[in-house]
Amino acid sequence: MRVLVTGGGGFLGSAICRRLCREGHEVAAVARGSYPELERIGVRLYRGDLADAAAVAPAFEGRDLVFHAAAKAGVWGPAEEFHRSNVVATGVVLDQCRANGVRRLVYTSSPSVVFGAEDHENAGNDLPYPKEYLAHYPRTKAQAERDVLAANGPDLATVALRPHLIWGPGDPHLLPRLVARARAGRLRIVGDGRNMVSLTFIENAAAAHVQAASKLEPGIGWAGKPYFVNDPAPVALWEWLNAFLARAGVAPVQRSVSPGLARAAGWFMEGIWGLGLSGEPPMTRFVAEQLCRSHWYDLKPAIEAFGAWEQADLGAALERTASEFQK
Repeated sequence: MRVLVTGGGGFLGSAICRRLCREGHEVAAVARGSYPELERIGVRLYRGDLADAAAVAPAFEGRDLVFHAAAKAGVWGPAEEFHRSNVVATGVVLDQCRANGVRRLVYTSSPSVVFGAEDHENAGNDLPYPKEYLAHYPRTKAQAERDVLAANGPDLATVALRPHLIWGPGDPHLLPRLVARARAGRLRIVGDGRNMVSLTFIENAAAAHVQAASKLEPGIGWAGKPYFVNDPAPVALWEWLNAFLARAGVAPVQRSVSPGLARAAGWFMEGIWGLGLSGEPPMTRFVAEQLCRSHWYDLKPAIEAFGAWEQADLGAALERTASEFQK
C-alpha cells in the first residue's frame, strides 16, 4: 500500500512508520522537522505544518491509507495552539483524504477525550464525552475525534484508536517527566496509591494501528467508532512506576498527598501560571485527577472489531526501557 503517516517524526508516528516499512509498504510522513533516521529506512518526508493545507497537500496524493497521529499533547498552553494543531489540522487531513480519494483513515485519539474527573474501571468504548474538560488537550482531541468519526462513509472509512499512556524506549514525554521529578524528589503519590491504570507499550500501540488499518474498509460495520487499544492488563500505577524507577536506578516514591490537596494545588497553580508565568505548572487539576484515579479500559470491543494484534513481552519491554534511562 501507499501509506501516509502524519506526525511521522513523533514517538508513535515513527513506530508506525517502522512497522509499515518492515511489512513492505511504501511509506511517507508529514513532519515539522528533519528525521534522517526515517529516511534511512525508506520513508519519504514532507515537511510542513499540517494545519496549512497548501503546504501538505502533495503528501496526500495517491495514498491508499492515512494514519493521522500528529497532535499537540500536553496539559498546559494557549488554547489556540491546541485548537490549531488538533482540530484545524484534523480538518485539513479529512479534506485532503476526500480530495485525493483516500479510502481509509486511522486516527490516533486518546482516552482523555472521555475523562472528566471520575474512575474508569474496565470501561468500554461507549463512554460518553464529559460535559466539561480540565485541559485544552482532551477538549480539542475530543472535537477532532468527533469530526473523524462523523466523516466515516461509503467513500472514506474512518476509525479512532485510543492508546493510553504510551511508554517504551525513546519515550520523549511520559517517563522522562516522571523520572526527572522522582530524581529531584518532587514526585508524590496522590491518594492511597492503589489506583489501576492501562498502559500501552509503544510497539503494541503501533501494532494495533496497523492491525486496524489492515481490516478497515468503507462500509464495514465497526468503522466510524472509537476503540481502546492499551496493553492487555491494567497495572497498579504507583507499584509499576516504583518498579520501573528501581530498575532505572532511581529511589522509589514513598511520600504521598491527598487527592484534595493535589486538586487544590492544581487549581491554585493554574491561576498563578495563567497570569503569565512561563513554562508549565508543577501541578494542574487534570494531572491531579489522572494520578489519583483508576482509568483502565476493555480491549474486547477492539479485538472483536478488527482482531487481536501482536503484543510484546512486557517484562522484557520494561527492562529495555529502564536500561535506556540508566544510560
